[in-house]
Amino acid sequence: MPTIEAFRLIGIALPYKTSNDYGRSAVDCGGLWHRFISDDVLNHIPGLLSPEVFAVYHDYDGDHTQPYAFFLGGRVEPGTEPPEGLSVLDIPEGEYTSVIATGVVPDSVMKAWDEIWASDIPRAYRPDFEVYGEGATDPENSEVDIFISID
Repeated sequence: MPTIEAFRLIGIALPYKTSNDYGRSAVDCGGLWHRFISDDVLNHIPGLLSPEVFAVYHDYDGDHTQPYAFFLGGRVEPGTEPPEGLSVLDIPEGEYTSVIATGVVPDSVMKAWDEIWASDIPRAYRPDFEVYGEGATDPENSEVDIFISID
């Protein structure tokens, strides 16, 4: 399994924890995505290293059935400070396995998470993240990389 070095993101955070109960996370995370896109957040991030968008699930209260925090942002140099109105999230170095979600977004990503939750992947419940890069520009035929922290 690959080790991913620590990196910094700047973007926006859900102001409260969400959960997978009763579709709550789809509503909460979908709302943050809407804000991220409508406010053109990516173009307000200083020192952006690439146009990839990172969707991060972190600060888990337990496993995937418990509340967790959600963040959307772009990768920047370590030490870069966020401008007013944006937040910073540092992803620590860690071991990860990855899954590629293919198809129509967001359905393909939600399906991939359903499969991850049902799998025997030895999850660490440290930050997990999706990377929306070049392969994710067509929402009808998309490839999204999902990185799952493991023990």
